Amino acid sequence: RLMYRLDTAAPTSRDVLLQINVAGEAQKGGISVNEVSPLIAAAHETPNLRLRGLMTIAPIASDPEQVRPIFRALRLLATQFSFPELSMGMTNDFEVAIEEGATLVRVGRALFGERTL
Repeated sequence: RLMYRLDTAAPTSRDVLLQINVAGEAQKGGISVNEVSPLIAAAHETPNLRLRGLMTIAPIASDPEQVRPIFRALRLLATQFSFPELSMGMTNDFEVAIEEGATLVRVGRALFGERTL
């Protein structure tokens, strides 16, 4: 439903990424791996949304190697659907994400420090 609302609200075409909850964490957003194919098929009906790739937020891990399987699974999904963009990896694990094919990383904490709430 959100996809259709965004499509009709967009005055022009927009590039978007689809967030996948690869690890299945309840506290994280995104769709499950099982929902990817049907949602991508539905995205073809939204002329103002151009699905350019996938993104994920990996579980917090003390060793970045622990999240490599998450990044690898997302890369395989992106390859399956020929997506050019793959957003994954944050300050603690971006090197592993890049090794697994990330084209976009989120390293705000490395650049700006811890957030204060």
